[in-house]
Amino acid sequence: MGTLRALRQLAKEHGTPLVVVDHEVLRRNYATFKRYLPRVQAYYAVKANPDPAIVKTLFDAGGSFDVASMPEFRIVYEYIKDMPAKQRQEWIWDKIIYANPIKANDTLQELDQYKALVTYDNEEEIRKIKKHAPNTGLALRLKVPNTGAMVELSSKCGAAPGEAVDLILAAHRAGLVVEGLSFHVGSQTTNFENFVQAINLAASVFEEAKARGYTKMNLLDIGGGFPAPYDASVKPFSELARKINAELDRLFPKDIEILAEPGRFMVATAATAISKIIGKAVRDGKLCYYVDDGVYNTFSGIIFDHCHYHMEAFRKGPRQICTVFGPTCDALDVISMSEELPADLERGDLLFSRNIGAYSVASATQFNGFPPAKVVHINQ
Repeated sequence: MGTLRALRQLAKEHGTPLVVVDHEVLRRNYATFKRYLPRVQAYYAVKANPDPAIVKTLFDAGGSFDVASMPEFRIVYEYIKDMPAKQRQEWIWDKIIYANPIKANDTLQELDQYKALVTYDNEEEIRKIKKHAPNTGLALRLKVPNTGAMVELSSKCGAAPGEAVDLILAAHRAGLVVEGLSFHVGSQTTNFENFVQAINLAASVFEEAKARGYTKMNLLDIGGGFPAPYDASVKPFSELARKINAELDRLFPKDIEILAEPGRFMVATAATAISKIIGKAVRDGKLCYYVDDGVYNTFSGIIFDHCHYHMEAFRKGPRQICTVFGPTCDALDVISMSEELPADLERGDLLFSRNIGAYSVASATQFNGFPPAKVVHINQ
């Protein structure tokens, strides 16, 4: 991310609240993922931040894409719509996975024309796909342990391993082709054993399917959950990659294609939020700062993503524990109840928050009439 001087200059030029996205960081994160997981094709989880400029940078870097809605699909499709039809079809098959296991009928009908790869996890979805999208390829979503993940996902999606092969065979009997398996260990997973257990579960399902006569599976999608380095407690990505590579090499032949759905890992560290102090008060003996951004805007990840973002000041000075509030009149609009900041900041001074690229702007609202922050892109 840019220097503090550069960030202050951008805030002066564009005003606040402001989010600065550094595309050099995006490219670096993508390269890091590929370097440590050379066997794994990265399908960027567009939901983490669907900004078309971010998608374009990862597209140009060679990335693939995990989409979970048709609007997300269309963001990616914009960059391939002018390809010849055959090339466009091949690109969609190789580069996009529709990884939402539950899909509306009209969504399936639209996906069918692209012969897309989609996930499923139950018999009702098989019936829907058979009727509305028989030309799609399928990946069965497995339920796997999410222990230690910041955001747990297994209670909503995923077939139990014990019923997995029955669901594969049911899809096969319906005339559909199950290309492979997918799973998700939970968002921001710092418990690396989740990946180890999930890969082993998937290998067992592959073996059972083969033993029961189904031999058409040729891909494994190991999902997302790759943690962003929000603080020093997050172990290095290289350590996680070593564990994943060892299990993949031990359990899956080289002819099995390996996919992943990194979202947060790609984009979290690529953005910084800048806000302005609009009010200051002492309440119950505690210094409180009010800023022009909050949990209904860029800091929505506090509510929706179970994330905590640290605020920092551009100015130095004696520090004390403060509360930082957002601009709305809602008592829920609290960025931090315990932030160490200079005590002599005044109205008009700027604060900033690093590593705010994921699940922030993506879920911002205009509650109470406050518009989302302006987004500025650098190093495109």
